[in-house]
Amino acid sequence: MKKNGGNNGMKFRGTHILSADQFSRDDLKHIFHIADQIAPYAQRKKITTVLHGAILSNMFYEPSTRTRISFGCAFNLLGGYVRETATPEQSSVAKGESLYDTARVLSGYSDIIVLRHPEAGSAETFSAASRVPVINGGDGDNEHPSQALLDLYTIYKEFHKKEKNGAASIDGLRIALVGDLKYGRAVHSLCRLLALGRNIKVNLISPHHLALPQKIEDILTAAGHEVNRNHNMVSGITHVDIIYASRIQSERMLPSEANQFNTDMTDDLYRKTYHLNKAIYTQHCEPNTVIMHPLPRDSRSGLDVLDDDLNEHPNLAIFRQTDNGTIIRMCLFALIFNVVDQIDTYTYLPAWKNLRKSNV
Repeated sequence: MKKNGGNNGMKFRGTHILSADQFSRDDLKHIFHIADQIAPYAQRKKITTVLHGAILSNMFYEPSTRTRISFGCAFNLLGGYVRETATPEQSSVAKGESLYDTARVLSGYSDIIVLRHPEAGSAETFSAASRVPVINGGDGDNEHPSQALLDLYTIYKEFHKKEKNGAASIDGLRIALVGDLKYGRAVHSLCRLLALGRNIKVNLISPHHLALPQKIEDILTAAGHEVNRNHNMVSGITHVDIIYASRIQSERMLPSEANQFNTDMTDDLYRKTYHLNKAIYTQHCEPNTVIMHPLPRDSRSGLDVLDDDLNEHPNLAIFRQTDNGTIIRMCLFALIFNVVDQIDTYTYLPAWKNLRKSNV
């Protein structure tokens, strides 16, 4: 693959990926450059075996579809092997084993580990005991750094397609964050990356009891960005480039919040206040406003933040987001194993015909 003229940011080789705070503007430029080149491999137009013989342990102690499977696919598409634990009951954690002991054992069986865990800070605890690199696949309500990278890459691709802010630039972005901003770890990590931009406007749209934590808002304001809190969605989505919706994460709520949540459900408040459908979008949004969501969408009545009538809308980018997840996670593996420049050497064309429907 072509080099990017060097990277003055993080040295990725053998590095844990635990927080979006690790990345610099140079890192984003470097990752996105590699992502553009690695995309044909993610789309199975070309095959590489550059990580043949390497083993990924996917350790997921919370439910996951996209993150777990896309990390596994990304490693497979680089030629590696994947071993998975999909629930705590499948591991010795169910017998009382500590994260420290689990990390020490698994890092003897693996060359890299992806961990998802319900406790904030668990990825850092796990990485301190691991003998191999660890990627945080989501630790409680704390962070989800690879999701933030794929989200920002999606923004870059959508803007590049619309010839807005230029390659790999997030400067001047106007974004509305909608929904559960308190417990949405994808939102927390995304805000940390947004802080690397310049002159960004962020509209925070949420119920009072699910507002963005002050410490995360402070990161944005300290970077000089304009931050506005809104409790009315329509006023917050009117003049933005991106609407980024986040589901209500009732599984993480405190008892007092759960009581408020149940009251709001009875009153159908979320659907009335934070529900985006085609009619609201057409009436209040600019024509090129991109709709994003880290998924899953909550399809339960009253909690469906994005209506199904948007499914075929050209500005709904949620499935392009998921495709970008495989690309970005391939990039992270290639960088951590320091094989970016060797991918082409181990490349061949697939012998089978690709019959998958493309929605790009």
